[in-house]
This record gives sequence, C-alpha cells and structure tokens, in this order.
Amino acid sequence: MLNNISANTQSALTLDELSLTADSIAKLQLPNGMIPWFENGHCDPWNHVETAMALDVMGRHDNARLAYEWLRTTQRSDGSWFNYFHSDGRVEETKLDSNVCAYIGTGLWHHWLCTRDLTTLKHFWPMLESAMTWVLKMRRSDGTILWAREENARPWDYALLTGCSSIRHALISAGKIAVLLNTAKPEWIETAAQIDFVIQNDRKAFEPKERWAMDWYYPVLAGALTGDAAKSRLAEQWHTFVMPDLGVRCVSDEPWVTASETAECSLAYSAIGDLDTARYLLNTTIEHRTSDGSYLTGLVYPNKVVFPADERSAYTGAAIILAADSLGDISPASRIFRYDELNIY
Repeated sequence: MLNNISANTQSALTLDELSLTADSIAKLQLPNGMIPWFENGHCDPWNHVETAMALDVMGRHDNARLAYEWLRTTQRSDGSWFNYFHSDGRVEETKLDSNVCAYIGTGLWHHWLCTRDLTTLKHFWPMLESAMTWVLKMRRSDGTILWAREENARPWDYALLTGCSSIRHALISAGKIAVLLNTAKPEWIETAAQIDFVIQNDRKAFEPKERWAMDWYYPVLAGALTGDAAKSRLAEQWHTFVMPDLGVRCVSDEPWVTASETAECSLAYSAIGDLDTARYLLNTTIEHRTSDGSYLTGLVYPNKVVFPADERSAYTGAAIILAADSLGDISPASRIFRYDELNIY
C-alpha cells in the first residue's frame, strides 16, 4: 500500500510510553467512573467506552470496570444514553445517538477478552441487552440504523456510514457475549449482516459525509469491508486524507490533522494486515504527544497550530493505545479489529 513513504515504519512507542498515556487517562477519571475528555470537560458514552478499552489494554482493569459501572448507573430506562454529560453529572445534550449507545457491545466484549471475568460480564449483561434492544428499535426497513433522535421526538430520517459500520461491529461483539452467557441473540448478528450488505452494495443509502475521514476508513476498521474490497476502499482516498508524514486530515478540505483519526486509520490498515502502513500512520502521531503522555487533539498545518486550542483529549490517547495494541499484541484483545487470516475472534 505504501508509496514513497519516508518515515520509519518501526513503532515509535514503547510500553512505558503507552503506560504513561494510560496514566494520563486514568488521572481524568472521576470517583463515579466517568472519564471526561479533559479536566472539567464533558463526557460522551462512545468515547468513554474507548477510554475504558484503552485502560484495559494497559492492565488498568479496575478503572475500566468503574467506567462501565458509570454507564450502568447513567443508562436511561429505555436502554439509551444521553449524548453528552457535564463533569458534574448534569446532562449537557439530550440527543440519543444509536452509535453512541451501541458501542458498549464492543467495549464489554473487549473487556471480556482482556480479563476473562465472567462475573463482571454477567453483572453488565442487563445493561448490554437493554442498549442493543434500543439500538435495534432504530432500524430502517433495509436493516441500517437511523442515526439519532431527540429525547421526545421521532428518529431523524437518515443513517450514517460511519455510525452503521461501528454499530455492526458492536452488534457482533454483543452477540458473542450473548452466546457466551447462553442467551443467544441471532437477531443482532442478522442485523449486522444486513448492514454489511447495504454498505457493500448501496452506499447511497447513507447520508453523504464524504468530507469526513471517518467515512473513508470506518467500513474497513469495523469489518464491514474486508479483503480486496477493503484494500480498494483505503487506496481510493489515501491522497485525499493523508498528509505525508503528518497524519490524517479530519476533513478533506482542511489541513487539520487529528491524532485520533490518524490512529483509527492505522487500525483500519492493521485490520487488512498492512502493518507497515499502520505503523507509519501511528508514528506520525508523535507530533501530538506531550510530556505527560497525553495527546493534543489536532494540529493545523503548516504552522502546527493546536486546534482546538490547547486541547488534550483522553479519547485521542485511547485511540493511540488501541492502534498500538493492534500492532504489538499488547493485550489479549489486540485482534478485536483485525480481519485477516489470523483473527481468532
């Protein structure tokens, strides 16, 4: 996949450096388990799960369990979560996002792979079952999942490619938990297969979001596209979104490189077995790394202006850890986003 790449493709991150990043995430965790984006910042359940996964990778299992416990205590009675919470626990945004609510499936399966803690998995099963039941209520007739709705309103009338890609992975992960707990949910797996069919055959079914890098790589990262289709997808827009030796643009028309999108794109290349490209991308995030192991969210080139200003986000450090795990087999869950012949999950 790589053409004229000048950067060294050997990993630039050591376990000690990744541990420091995990510490920077753990230091943000509040006593109730919430992990805000940054000190006194807000929290959303999707990125909260991502940070819990990173903590599990680096052996902070108590922190991860506490993070999932916060989700259990803040879940609405219908199985959903509000979109954003203030650090003091107040609800900031009441939108209900299907992908935000589904990601608990990926998170808990990842936690199981890291810990093999069946007692904890059973404890969180009611939360997971309720969340997935709510997500499936957002299905369209073609099997794709509507993006969101306001608290007391009808769902919006369109689905997102990135969101549905992530949801299909979460549904499969949740389905594996259901089988493990002798509570099989074949409809979860069937819905994931329906989503895959639409992604593979009718991209126009989704709201156009081609400007955003996530729509480029997420169908590969989440496993909706594999093999030659995945490789072709990534090759098509490499030059649109990748700034050589700098990382991945968040959006195609701005020189704004975000470390989380770069790390996620690295995960997508790991998913297809192109580890050299994955390492190359992960190594570019070194420009975002700070002395305490945390990561600047974004840099605007050519002047390397930090944007958002001075922001170091926990979810960015989490994405770095997950990408490093996929490359380096740090944890037993390192292959959760891998779809090559060695994938045992």
